Amino acid sequence: MKVRRRRARVAIGGLAVAGALAAATNAWAHAEVSPTVVPAKSSQVFTLAVPTEKQGLTTTTVEMTPPSGFGIDSFAPSPGWKRNVQSTGSGEQAQIQKVTWSGGHVPTDEDSIFEFIGTPSSAKAFTFKVRQTYSDGSIADWSGPESSDTPAPTIEAKSSLGGGGGSTLSIIALAVAVLAAVLAAAALLVRPGGRTLT
Repeated sequence: MKVRRRRARVAIGGLAVAGALAAATNAWAHAEVSPTVVPAKSSQVFTLAVPTEKQGLTTTTVEMTPPSGFGIDSFAPSPGWKRNVQSTGSGEQAQIQKVTWSGGHVPTDEDSIFEFIGTPSSAKAFTFKVRQTYSDGSIADWSGPESSDTPAPTIEAKSSLGGGGGSTLSIIALAVAVLAAVLAAAALLVRPGGRTLT
C-alpha cells in the first residue's frame, strides 16, 4: 500500500514538472528579440527568433520593423536567407526602416534566427514589429500586446542594469522549482534503508 502511495506521489510530481515545463515552453513560443534588458546608448548583438508554429508548414519570409530611436548598425550573415534592407539617409545618417529576410525553409517547431548589432538611443521600452510568412501564404503578425497570442517583441533599455531583469529572475525561479521537484521525486523512489523501489 505504501509503495502504491509513493508511486502515485511520484506520478503526480512528474506531471507537475511536465506541466511547468510545458507552461514555460508555451510562454516562450513567440517572436522574441533578446537580450530583453540592455544598457541604453550602448551597441550590442541582438537576436531575433521567430518560431514556426503551424504544423506541416515552413517559415519562408520574416520582416522586422525596428522601433523609432533604435538604430541598427549591421547584420550577421543568415545562411539560407536573402536579406533586403529599406532605409532612409546614407552613411552614418542612415536609418533602417525595415529589413526582410526571404527564401528560408524553417520547419515546424524550429526558430528562424537572425542577428544584428543595434543601439537603443535612450532608457525606455522598445517594441519591434515582426511579420512572418508561411509556405502556404498565411501570415502571422507579431505586433500585438503582451497578453495576446502574437505579442510584439519588446526590449527594455535601462540607464543602469544594477538589479537584473525580471525575466531572468523568473527563469531562475522556474529552474529551481523544477530541480526541487525532480529531487523530491527521486527521494520518493528510495526506501529509508537506501534500497530503490521496484
